[in-house]
Amino acid sequence: MDDQTIPSRPGAPSGSGGPTGAGAASGAASGAASGAGAPAGSAAPSGSRAAEPLDRRAELVEFLRTRRARLKPEDVGLPDVGRHRRVPGLRREELAQLAGVSVAYYIRLEQGNGRNVSSEVLDSIARALRLTDAEHGHLVHLASPRPQKKRQASARPQHVRGALRTLLDSLEGVPAYIGGRRSEILAWNRMAAALFEDWGELPVRERNWARLVFLSPAYRELFVEWDSKATDMVSYLRLDAGCHPDDPELSALVGELSVKSEVFRRLWATHDVKEKGHGVKHMRHPLVGDLTLSYETLQLPDDPEQSLVVYHAEPGSPSADALRLLASWGPDAAHPERTTRA
Repeated sequence: MDDQTIPSRPGAPSGSGGPTGAGAASGAASGAASGAGAPAGSAAPSGSRAAEPLDRRAELVEFLRTRRARLKPEDVGLPDVGRHRRVPGLRREELAQLAGVSVAYYIRLEQGNGRNVSSEVLDSIARALRLTDAEHGHLVHLASPRPQKKRQASARPQHVRGALRTLLDSLEGVPAYIGGRRSEILAWNRMAAALFEDWGELPVRERNWARLVFLSPAYRELFVEWDSKATDMVSYLRLDAGCHPDDPELSALVGELSVKSEVFRRLWATHDVKEKGHGVKHMRHPLVGDLTLSYETLQLPDDPEQSLVVYHAEPGSPSADALRLLASWGPDAAHPERTTRA
């Protein structure tokens, strides 16, 4: 099925075909964005119909299979005994040997039949598979069932503390926002509205990075390296799914994007996971043109599922000048047709 798009914001460049970005998010945060102040919000239920939770066993099976398939014998110091291998990557027997577990035990685990797997065994398998820290944590979440009470936490509305909204207001020269579960945008400042768009003008459920990236033409135009942004977005969401496989709103979001975006569907099938950290994004803004911005992600100490994300430019660079111009326009900068009136 071809990617479907939702209406983009007024004045935003329209894209053609393919997944893009302004979408809707299950349980996205509420909060009215104003042109003058920092539009901060708190989470609210999306009202969307709940979906079945993700199948933890199936997730574990596919995660282990895809991690094993990406390794070659020579990657882990094993001899390649023949050119004709029926499956890509390492054989189960080879992986079991590297992890120091029996072949039968590993096969049961990869088939989703493992019970009470010890942390020591998971650590050994993670090392054998050359997992990153994020992948290792994902494996632990999938292989270690959580108590029932944890399931209910995923459905709780996400709230942003008043002090954090005040902090966003004080960050006058840089775009910043608070992100939460399911890639939801919970609160943001005036500069974020100028760089991306005034998310307060979107319905609550559409304030979600996954929907924005895959369903809105405007966001495909905004991110110069859109393929990289899309890949990262799916990796973040997949990591979230491992932590909250019983979250029906997350399942509904994944189901919706899988139907509407072929690219999302293909990336989701890779089972790649990644934590959002720091890096550089190249953007093409409809008003100020090209920008190169660094970003930092700061996990909140009292709620590890919320993060403060801040973008900044190299001092004295053209991008820094562009940010100052965006600051002078405020949220209207995301709507070029407004800035040219009068």
